[in-house]
Amino acid sequence: MRVAVGSTNPVKRRATETALSGVADASVDAVDVRSGVSEQPFGPSETIEGARTRARNALDAGAFDLGVGLEGGVAEVEGADGLFLTMWAAVTDGERSGLGAGPRLGLPESVAARVRAGEELGPVMDDVLGTADVAEQQGAAGVLTGEVIDRESALAAALAGALGPFVTDRYE
Repeated sequence: MRVAVGSTNPVKRRATETALSGVADASVDAVDVRSGVSEQPFGPSETIEGARTRARNALDAGAFDLGVGLEGGVAEVEGADGLFLTMWAAVTDGERSGLGAGPRLGLPESVAARVRAGEELGPVMDDVLGTADVAEQQGAAGVLTGEVIDRESALAAALAGALGPFVTDRYE
């Protein structure tokens, strides 16, 4: 089975390979596609839309059996204070689709204030940490959990949820 993940980010590719590790004969190609949403999706609707658009565009990028879209965003959560990092995954074969979410992690208020002001989370985290490309390494998830989880494992968990309709008959 040929699977396209709609991003050339190595973390998203590895997350897809991890989520598909139990699926026989699955190979993963990273393809550069647009998400159709802002660089920093805000709220679940925009983040989900980005994941779905990436999945469709990835599927359409070649002779693939599945298209995968992984999108990180930020959102306010009803009943909770602050701003949260969120991760959504979408999968499609052109006829069926699946959707899954990863963990939600509270952002420190100093980071949240900058994101609310219009900055993108990745560059804010790079600035706060004095590093470069945190989004292609452990991600904000790894930094904010002391490496208990990292961006790859959080995205893989979201994708595992989205793969349900393709790996079990429970959705028929």
